[in-house]
Amino acid sequence: MNHSLSRRRFLALSSAAAAGATFLDAPSVLNAAGLLHADDPYQGWPIGVQSYSLRNFDLHEAVRHIQGMGLHYVEFYSKHLAPNATDETIAETKKLLASADITLNAHGVNGFSSDHDANRKVFEFAKKAGIKNITANPNPDSFDSLDKLVAEFDIRVCIHNHGPGALFDKSDDTLNAVKGHDKRIGACVDTGHYIRSGENPVEVIRKLSDRVFALHIKDDTHKGDKGSHNVVIGQANLDVVGVFKALKDINFPADGSISLEYEANPENPIEDMKQCLVVARDAIAKAAS
Repeated sequence: MNHSLSRRRFLALSSAAAAGATFLDAPSVLNAAGLLHADDPYQGWPIGVQSYSLRNFDLHEAVRHIQGMGLHYVEFYSKHLAPNATDETIAETKKLLASADITLNAHGVNGFSSDHDANRKVFEFAKKAGIKNITANPNPDSFDSLDKLVAEFDIRVCIHNHGPGALFDKSDDTLNAVKGHDKRIGACVDTGHYIRSGENPVEVIRKLSDRVFALHIKDDTHKGDKGSHNVVIGQANLDVVGVFKALKDINFPADGSISLEYEANPENPIEDMKQCLVVARDAIAKAAS
């Protein structure tokens, strides 16, 4: 296997995105670079896994499972790659991912505060790891610092909604937070948490529009904090076809991050995750027609 393939894929999409490309351009960009899989069932969408779904597995096991699902993208959380990782660990992790043809296109969820030096360390880590999207739960006093850092590093901050009672619960919380700030500060739409918060994720995507840089795709059984749990996407409240149609309409960036996050059954989530991916592939095909 060509160990530089994943890095080449990331660079091709990043260059295209810098020129204003969206996911609609991704297949042609990758094809021109010789990086598009002929049988890509996701039609150029950057579909991957939030590695929290695989929290009961170590790094090598998680990568093996992601590769076994036929995916080429991952958003790591701190267990699989911590922001304070050494340069050696980052290099080894990138080599492992490249050998599996997997691009690390996001990391989180990370906290930010008014401590600019601490915030800067997260961005320095992201740059070393080649990460374009930092999913985040930033304190209100962090935004002046984040404005400077996203401009300096050209790395996005994607505010993650955490459901009822959280700092970012409703879509208006995110919309108001990013107002007047750098365009690289936007949203990671967690579809499951928006369902629990009583909002329609499809409408949220359209509402947040060009501030949507990342998604955590999951489905929850019902609204509210108590008793709700993840199920295979499309089996409860998530309009999966509607999600991809909305992403098309807002011109989702080619180097954004779309991560399946499955929090149920952590001991053995693989078969459920595979069922989610079958639903996603079908929805992508329908959204494209």
